[in-house]
Amino acid sequence: MSGTRRVRSGVATVVSSSPWVLVSIGVVVMVVLLLVALGAYRGRAPGAALPGADATMPLPELPPSSADSGPPSPSRTGASATPPPAALPRLSPRSSVPPVVRTATPLPPATGGAAGDAPPTTTPAPPSTPAASAPPPAPPAVTGRYQVLETFDDAFIGEVLVSNAAGEPRAWTVRLTFPVGELVTAWIEGAPQGGVSRSGDTWTFTSGEDLASGASVPLRFHFERTGGATSPSGCSTDGAACTGG
Repeated sequence: MSGTRRVRSGVATVVSSSPWVLVSIGVVVMVVLLLVALGAYRGRAPGAALPGADATMPLPELPPSSADSGPPSPSRTGASATPPPAALPRLSPRSSVPPVVRTATPLPPATGGAAGDAPPTTTPAPPSTPAASAPPPAPPAVTGRYQVLETFDDAFIGEVLVSNAAGEPRAWTVRLTFPVGELVTAWIEGAPQGGVSRSGDTWTFTSGEDLASGASVPLRFHFERTGGATSPSGCSTDGAACTGG
């Protein structure tokens, strides 16, 4: 007896000291009951309680009339004819081609002479292009510059400095015209001598060798004069007039 009392007193002490034990036990019991109720609900078949279809009573057959000589129609045999299925409406296929949109082409305005019409516009003619002028002639490749080096009482020594501006060696020709006077001598300074000829009052001097590109050579001459003139009336180098004088 003393042992039983000790056990009960110990249980009471545990229960009184831990009230959450009773709460936990109650929660477990409620969860178990909820699971049992869910199992019973799921065990019911959804269509078990549905009532069966009502039985139909066939109508009595009518006796055939004397006017009907053909075979009995299906409606007189007692079996009900199955009506054909109703036709279901169908959608017509839609066309994937977009509709063509036609736009009206505006008509050009009338060009009549009615009052209020604007006068027709005229396109001005383009200005005439002036004819291109001819390019200036190229400067001569070989040129000559005339000068007097020394004078005497009745004579003088003159010079024509011949220069070659072409890109290649060139031969040259100098022509001098003196209305009065006489040529004493002529020479090419520092280069091979050339030739000289006379026609009336004009003397023609030619080079002894081609003049190099960019080089110059002096042609000198001794003239006896009548009067004080020292400049020729004509001087040209390869057809171009000499400069100086």
